[in-house]
Amino acid sequence: MTENLQQTLSRAILTLLRPLVRILIRNGIAYGSFAELAKKIYVDVAFEDFAPEGKKQTISRVSALTGLTRKETRRLYELDDTDARSSEQRYNRAVRVISGWVNDPRFQDSKGEPATLPIESDGHSFAELVKEYSGDMTTQTMLAVLTTAGSVEKTDDHLALVRRAYLPGNDPAEKLTILGKDSAELIATIDHNLTADKDQLHFQRKVSSYRVQPEAVESFRTMAAEKSQLLLEEFDAWLLEHEVSDEASDAGHYVSVGIYYYEPDSHREKPQ
Repeated sequence: MTENLQQTLSRAILTLLRPLVRILIRNGIAYGSFAELAKKIYVDVAFEDFAPEGKKQTISRVSALTGLTRKETRRLYELDDTDARSSEQRYNRAVRVISGWVNDPRFQDSKGEPATLPIESDGHSFAELVKEYSGDMTTQTMLAVLTTAGSVEKTDDHLALVRRAYLPGNDPAEKLTILGKDSAELIATIDHNLTADKDQLHFQRKVSSYRVQPEAVESFRTMAAEKSQLLLEEFDAWLLEHEVSDEASDAGHYVSVGIYYYEPDSHREKPQ
C-alpha cells in the first residue's frame, strides 16, 4: 500500500471510529477493553481470512500478520467470543414475526392489511403467527418483546400491529446487537466493492446535500422514513415469497438491504 493510500485509510478509520467511540464511552467501555477486543478481532480475521491457499493457518504466521507476539496471539485465539447470540436471535425472530404478519394472507384482513389477531384461538391467531415465524420462542415471550418495542397494541384478548418495523424498545443489549450487525454488513459491502470486479459489485449508494434549507429538513426526514419503509416492505414481501422451507433452512442464503438516514449534530460533528 502506498503512503498516500495509507493516509487515506487512516483518515477513514478516524472518521469511522468517532461515532463508535462515543457509544463506547457512553456505555463505560474504556480504551483498554476496546484494545483487547480489537486485538482479538485481528487474530480471528487473520486466522479465518488470510491463511495461505491450501495450507492451514499457524500461530506464527498470524503473529507476523498482526504484529502481536506468538504468546499473545495464542492467548487471543483461544479466548471465547463475547456471546451476544441470544439478543441477535430475539431481534431476528421479532423481525420475522412482523414480516409474516404484514405479508402472509392468513394473518391479513379483507383489505390485505395486517389483521387484528386474537392472542390464542383455534383459527388464525398471534400464537399461530409466532409458531410459524419465530422458531421456538413462546407466544408470551414474543408478545413481551413486541409490546416493549411498541410494535403492538393489546385490546382485551386481541393484538393490533401498530408499527411495521421492529425497533427495540427498552433493551439496550438488543440495540447494541443491531449496532454490531448492521454496521458490519455495511462495512463488509464496502470491503467487497473495494476488491470485486465491476460485474460483481454490490449495490451501495446514497444521496446527500450540504445545502438543504433548514426549514425543509424535517419534511425530508419524514418523507425519507415513509418512502424507505414502503420500499423495505416491498423487499420484505419478495424475500418471504422466495424463502426455502423450514426443512431446507440449511440450504438458504442470507441477504439483506439496509437504508439509513443521517443528519449530523451541528454542535458535535460535520460530514467529511
